[in-house]
Parts: sequence; C-alpha cells; structure tokens
Amino acid sequence: MSDPRLLVVRLSSLGDIVHTFPAVAALRESFPNAEMIWLTHPRWKLLVESSGLASEVWATETRSLKSLQSVVSGIRDKYFGTAIDYQGLWKSAALPFFGKVPRRIGFSSETIREYGVPLLYTDPVRCTRAHIAEQNGELSQRAGARCTTAAVKLNVPPSDESIFLEYLRRAGVDRYLALSPGGGWRSKCWPADRFGALCKEIRDSLNLRCIVNYGPGEESLAAAVRDASGNADPLLWSGELGQLMALLRNAICIVGGDTGPLHLAVALGTPAVGLFGPTDPARNGPYRSVSAAGNASPTDIVLRTSRAVTSYKRGDQPDPSMLEIEVDSVFDAVRRQVQVHS
Repeated sequence: MSDPRLLVVRLSSLGDIVHTFPAVAALRESFPNAEMIWLTHPRWKLLVESSGLASEVWATETRSLKSLQSVVSGIRDKYFGTAIDYQGLWKSAALPFFGKVPRRIGFSSETIREYGVPLLYTDPVRCTRAHIAEQNGELSQRAGARCTTAAVKLNVPPSDESIFLEYLRRAGVDRYLALSPGGGWRSKCWPADRFGALCKEIRDSLNLRCIVNYGPGEESLAAAVRDASGNADPLLWSGELGQLMALLRNAICIVGGDTGPLHLAVALGTPAVGLFGPTDPARNGPYRSVSAAGNASPTDIVLRTSRAVTSYKRGDQPDPSMLEIEVDSVFDAVRRQVQVHS
C-alpha cells in the first residue's frame, strides 16, 4: 500500500506552529514517502520549511480572495486523500472543505474555539491528552500515525546564522541570555521593570549580558526593559525570523512568558525559564518530544503561582498571577539553568 497524499493545515502563529511540528513529525515518521503539503501564512513559510517535514510548503494569505482561490484550486488539482486541520478555525477548515478533500480531520467541538467548525470535518476528534502538542498528535493518529508525536530538528538558515554571529561579534558579546518580554496579550506577560531588574541581577551576579528580543510594535516595551536594567546594558534586538532562530539557538537560556519565541527556543534545544499565569503550562508549556535515540534534553523550568487561575483572558495589563512571580525566583531559576548548561 502506497503512502497517502496528505494536506496539513496550520496557518499561524509562531508558537502554535512549533507545537504542531511534533505531531506532523509523527506523520512523517509513519509515512516517510508520503507527499505532504503544508498550508501556512507567508510570514511563517521559512519556519515550516526549517522543519524539513513537508514535501512542499504553500503560503496563503487568508485576507486575499485571489490567494484563497489559488490555493483552493491547487488543493483540488492535487487530489489529496486526507487533510488534517491543526488550527481549528473556520478559515483553516474551509480550505480542505472547498478543496474537496474527501477525508478531513480536525478537533471536535469540545476542543475547538469557534462554534460550528467541526461541521466541516468528516473526522472530528475528541482529544484526551493535556498538552496541545499531544492533542495535535491525536489528529495525526487519526490520520494513521503510529504515535502522537516525534522528535523534530529545526535548521537555521546558514546566511541568517552568519548575520547574527557577526552582530554578536560587533557587539563584543560571546555568551548571553535571551529575554522575551513581549507577547500577543499583555495579560500573560511579566512586567518590563522586572525584566530590567532581572537583567541587572544577571549582569551583577553571573557576569552575563542579556539580549532582549522584541517584535513589531514592542519598541517601547524593549526600551522600558533597558531603562529598568541600570548599568546591565542589555542589547535590544528585532529582526527577521531566521536571525531570531539563530539568536535563540545560541543563547544559554531563554526567559519569557507563554509566547512564540519561548516555544521556538525550546524547539531549537535551548533551555527555558517559562513564566506562566492565565494560561496553563500543562496545556501550553514548553514541550520537548523524546527523540527516537532517547537523547537527553534540557530540563525546562516553569514558574507559576499556585493561585493562578486558568482563564486565557486577553487583557492589556499583566494578570495578577504574573505579578506574583518575583524577580528573585526567576533569577534563581536562571542561575540553575546557567550552572547546568554552561
């Protein structure tokens, strides 16, 4: 029996795509010769390509009717046997539906956020696992994978690696920690002044510099971290995705909330200190799939107060549970990671 022709749908975003990789790796491990096309947003095409899991990566802009028409036509022309929608939104489920893929796998209504989406699936899956990476894996198993997740190795583009290493050389930095203070929702972010105080303690006690990664629209946030860091002199960095991958892979450790850069760093093998509040680390925390060779992986440290309430509520101020995470606790976790991994 020949391997199936598979359509994988995960359009965005950074952390969610990272948490989809282990599930798709389980598919690739089970069907090594399968033709597997991955649909994603143009912004994340390089990220998906870096996993080496897909035969081809198709980029589609869901806000463009022309782009949608083109991708639906492409799906029809390929005659896929099975589509797996790891996103669970109307816009993602509609693509294989209108592309006339006969078997369409996705999350059931117990898991999905947008009402009614499972109506577009032939195989809605009611998930039983806790972590989203393994819930994704349950979809892969429905498609025929032998296990839920498998190990993934991401490849940083050599040109981006060279650009970033040259940036470090000009800055006179050899060893550093990565800090990621931003995030899609302020309610799951640790305050900038505490990141600044952490920078200072890391410089004073460990004699290490920090690089503060920030995204579009977060310039003032990064500046606030620097202003609160005293004489720690952290570097502020914002750049292309490939260079971000180089930054994260070469860091001793990353500190951040439940955000894309934290999860990407973990996927690249970097030890993490995760700061969690309104999102549950049992579902959304750092995830490392065990390699087939059983190689040891770094142990990530997750800090979350026992009084945190899982709400996934999107607010413009830090959740009270994030304010209960003290600088001393985070520094102690960082110190332990530095001692183990230096």
